[in-house]
Amino acid sequence: MSKVVYYNVDDTVDFENQKLKEWGISDIELVEFKNGEDRDNPEAFLEAAKDADGVVVEFFQITADVLSKMKKTKIIALQAIGYSNVDMAAASENGICVTNSPGFCTEEVALHSVGMMIDCVRKITYLDRSVRAGSWDPLLGGKTFRMSQKTVGLVFFGSIPKYMIPILKAMEMKIICYAPTKTKEFLAEYGVEKAETMEQLLLESDFVSMHTPLIPGVTERMMGEEQFKLMKESAYFINTARGKVVDEPALVKALKEGWIKGAAVDVIEDEANEKSDLFEIENCIVTPHAAFVSEDSFAQARIIALKQLVERLHDRKVPTNLVNKDLANKIVF
Repeated sequence: MSKVVYYNVDDTVDFENQKLKEWGISDIELVEFKNGEDRDNPEAFLEAAKDADGVVVEFFQITADVLSKMKKTKIIALQAIGYSNVDMAAASENGICVTNSPGFCTEEVALHSVGMMIDCVRKITYLDRSVRAGSWDPLLGGKTFRMSQKTVGLVFFGSIPKYMIPILKAMEMKIICYAPTKTKEFLAEYGVEKAETMEQLLLESDFVSMHTPLIPGVTERMMGEEQFKLMKESAYFINTARGKVVDEPALVKALKEGWIKGAAVDVIEDEANEKSDLFEIENCIVTPHAAFVSEDSFAQARIIALKQLVERLHDRKVPTNLVNKDLANKIVF
C-alpha cells in the first residue's frame, strides 16, 4: 500500500478517493494533513511526509534541505502548472519525481486575459468604481478606441495563447507572437505573425500579454524599464503569467510617468504578503491571482495530479507530466 499525503490542500480527499474507486485502484491510501495557518512550517511538513510515498502540496516551499529528508517519497504531484515552489535540482538528486498539471485552467486564464484587455479599453472596472463613488459620467477615464484592427502581442505560445486566438480573431484583431522556440511557419498555421525579437513585439503591439513560465535567468524580470519604454504610449500591458516575469517597480514607473496607457495584472511579485504599489495606481486593474479559478479547473487539476500519482505508485512507470525529466531514466521502481 502506497501512502500519499495531501498537505494543507484545500477541501477533503473525498473527490480523489471516489476517482480511485472508479479506476479500480485500491493500493493507494490518501491522507489529509491540515496544519491550519502555519502553512510554512518545514518541521510540520516533514512530520506529515516522513513515511509518505507521494505528496501533494499547494504553496509550501519545498527546499533542498526538506527534500534531503524525504527518504521514502517517490513523487511530489502539484495541482498547478508552475513548480517554482520546489527545488528541482534537489528533487532529482534525491530521486523524487515532480509533476505538474498543465492545461487544467487554459480556458479560464485565456478568458481572463482577453477580459482584462476589454476592461482596459472599455473602462468597465474604472467606471464601476466611479459610479459607486457618486459620479455618473461616461467620459471619465480618458479617450478610448475600437479594438478591431489593433495588434495583440503574445509573449510565448502555449495552450493559453492558442485558446485566445479564435476569440481575438473574432474581434478582428491582428496577432503577433514572440516565441523563440516556434517557427514562423508553425505560428502562421494559427494565423499568427512571428515577432523575430521581443523589441519588435513591444514596438508594434497595442496590447502586450504575458504567457511565460517563470524561468530564473531567462524570463525572470524580462519586462523592465527598457522594455516598457519601447511600448506605445497608447498601449496596455497584461500579465496573467507570474509576477516575477515583470520588474514591478519599472511597471509602476511606466504607469505613473505615462510610458504606457495602462495595465491589468492577475499576479504580483510579493503574493506571499499580498502587497504591491500597483494597488494604488488608478490606471492598473489588479485581480488576486484568480485567472485560473473555476469549479471545472479545480476538478481537472485534481484529476491530473491524481493520475500522476497513480502512474508512479500503482502503474510503476514514469509519470506523464514529469517536470524534472533528467530523472526519467534513473527512477527506481
